[in-house]
Amino acid sequence: MDLGLKGKRVLVTGGTKSIGRAIVDAFVAEGAVVGFCARDAKLVKQREAEWRGKQARVHGAALDVTDDPALKKWIDGFAADGGIDHFVANVSALGTADTPEGWRKSIDIDIVATVESVRHVMPHLIKSGPGASCTIIGTVSLVEASAGPVLPYRSVKAALVPFVKSLSIDMAPKGVRVNMVSPGSIFDDGNTWGRERDAGTERYKRTLARNPMGRMGTPQEVAAAVAFLAGTPASFVSGINFVVDGAITTRVQY
Repeated sequence: MDLGLKGKRVLVTGGTKSIGRAIVDAFVAEGAVVGFCARDAKLVKQREAEWRGKQARVHGAALDVTDDPALKKWIDGFAADGGIDHFVANVSALGTADTPEGWRKSIDIDIVATVESVRHVMPHLIKSGPGASCTIIGTVSLVEASAGPVLPYRSVKAALVPFVKSLSIDMAPKGVRVNMVSPGSIFDDGNTWGRERDAGTERYKRTLARNPMGRMGTPQEVAAAVAFLAGTPASFVSGINFVVDGAITTRVQY
């Protein structure tokens, strides 16, 4: 299936590891021009070199998304070279502690920085015209909360669901589609579940057993959904929460 992404200009936050890295991979494979950011300057340069070594058109930037002036400068700078057709807000604080500091960090990164990045990028997407899209990475853990540590992650991600829906309605007349992709338990060497597998934790074993497919998902499976939603075959899809979880959620997705 041709997703119609060749030559399109895509911006991705948090693009060096796991799901974010796979998202950049997916757009690169479709022939898109991709800008990505992350905080680790060394890793940004490493990933940029890897992709460019495969003749991919990528541009990496070391950036803390909570630095709003720097965030806006990065977005506007990428747009100045040819606009922005698709934006993916992937960055997340993930498992911060149940402390005032942990909650503030999670809110600042997952909510405030995401909302501000969308605010900065939206004029460029509107200028791109019909076919432009914005995708925010969510999580199924907000409806699959289980006994265990209280994490800000679930709660702050939940706040983005109505944000996506409201924004999709506002942006539809302007030709910009807005969607969310919510992964289930995703395994990757070095990510949270990868480390827990290596440590043989009971939490890993318990969560793996709950997956109806008998396995966890891969970053590539999440990235495929993101690329599809950005592509022309999904041109009438907006305002949805696209769940990629191998049927682990028991609710009816309606």
